[in-house]
Amino acid sequence: MGVSFLSTISPLLLRVPVPSLTTTTTNRYPSYAVTVRCNKMEIDATAEDEDRIYRRDILKCAGVTIGMELMASSGLFVEKASAADLIQRRQRSEFLSSLKGTLSTAINGNVELIPSLLTLALNDAMTYDKATKSGGANGSIRFSSELSRPENKGISAALNLLDEAKKEIDSYSKGGPISYADLIQYAAQGVLKSTFLASAIRKCGGNEEKGRLVYTAYGSSGQWGLFDKQFGRADTQEPDPEGRVPLWVNASVKEMKDKFVAIGFGPRQLAVMSAFLGPDQAATEALLATDPDVSRWVQKYQRSRETVSETDYEVDLITTLTKLSSLGQQINYEAYTYPVRRVDLSKLKL
Repeated sequence: MGVSFLSTISPLLLRVPVPSLTTTTTNRYPSYAVTVRCNKMEIDATAEDEDRIYRRDILKCAGVTIGMELMASSGLFVEKASAADLIQRRQRSEFLSSLKGTLSTAINGNVELIPSLLTLALNDAMTYDKATKSGGANGSIRFSSELSRPENKGISAALNLLDEAKKEIDSYSKGGPISYADLIQYAAQGVLKSTFLASAIRKCGGNEEKGRLVYTAYGSSGQWGLFDKQFGRADTQEPDPEGRVPLWVNASVKEMKDKFVAIGFGPRQLAVMSAFLGPDQAATEALLATDPDVSRWVQKYQRSRETVSETDYEVDLITTLTKLSSLGQQINYEAYTYPVRRVDLSKLKL
């Protein structure tokens, strides 16, 4: 029996007077006094100083300078754009960090809802229809008419938990309320992170310090970069159509495979997401193992979960969730940003 996942350049300047193309001189260089500043070295030269400066040196400096001039030609616009971009990135990063902290507290205080939080994220995204490009991870599951469907039975408590977390998150957000689409998927991320860490601690005999060290050094904590960039999902304003999500607990392996194929996945992704398909991961994997297309992946991930790092399992799960959680979405990379109050320097007292 495999181990269950749920069980845990300074500036460069060049000023060279340009000689006329019609200059008649027998010297290699016209007798112009030139000053070349390149790489912080300054040389004053005339035609008699041929041994000190060569054409290739000037050409090198000129080439670089032209490039720098082109870059500088965009002027203040580029400087302002770059500064604004950095500010927005910082704003989003700070908000995301706070959001994760709130979700972590909520999850750790309600560990019994971990399976439901995973299914909530899965079912919200599984309404995606590849042909029409509709549905997906858009927060539609928050509507009572969708939440009450048979396939969503038993996960309302998970949504209630996120409703309470959303109130706290919105209270400190400076860039508008968090979307349910983001909230639901980041809750799933929080669940995975906490269980990955718990597994590492368990494998270190319950020693939390060692477990955290193992997870940081050998675990998957550094694999979430792309997922975190996809911060800015928009909420839909109506429920998604019915009949797009199977009732996982009663579905055959073929039905599950067909649904995963329909959204662009396959047996590998089905196997790695076994923890999302119901409260009993072991029972789900036993069922999936009866299918030859899925069985080898189930066995691969069970073996991986028995290792200290769980690398294959964790990395593939993160990759799959990252793709799943972006289905049907056009990410707004300016979401949750806000204007920065300008300081009038003339009014500052020195």
